[in-house]
Parts: sequence; structure tokens; C-alpha cells
Amino acid sequence: MGFMTKSGIPGPLAVLAIMAEFLGPLGLAVGLLTRVAALGIGVVMLVAIVTVHRQHGFFMNWFGIQQGEGVEYHLLALGLAIVLILSGPGVWSMDALFAH
Repeated sequence: MGFMTKSGIPGPLAVLAIMAEFLGPLGLAVGLLTRVAALGIGVVMLVAIVTVHRQHGFFMNWFGIQQGEGVEYHLLALGLAIVLILSGPGVWSMDALFAH
């Protein structure tokens, strides 16, 4: 939280980002609030691409020769989040259990 607020991110947005990064993967793992969790993760990845990783190019720092990581991983996570938002949870998810 301290790092994010020192970077100029407002406190409420920092809390939302932390919640999305911590609770989002837990929700996706058990299939609870799948679309909301995927949306949170997708927004965090989009912000990471635009604000931090875009300047380092596309590829990740596989060989340790770049100053930072590229957007390769973040685009993958964003693409997966978009698929989950559009398709929703599977039949074995807690969302499906609660729907019936």
C-alpha cells in the first residue's frame, strides 16, 4: 500500500488493486465471482502494461539483459481474463453450484 501511494496512486484505487491481486486468483481458483475476479485481474494487468511494462517492449526479460520486463506475460493474463469475462465460470465452479 505504501509503495502504491508513494507512486502517486490514490489510496482507494490502491486498495482496489490490492484486493483484485489477492482475492482475484482465489476467486478464480474456486470459481467464485469468476467474472468479477477476472475483470479485476484484467484491469490490473492493463494498468501494469500502460504504466510500467510498455516501455520495455514485448518480450519478458528471459536472459536478464533488459532493464525490466516486457508486456508478454501481462497480455497473456489480460487475454485469459477477457475469455473468462466473456465465457463465465465452468460447470464445476461455485458460481454454477449457487446458480442451481
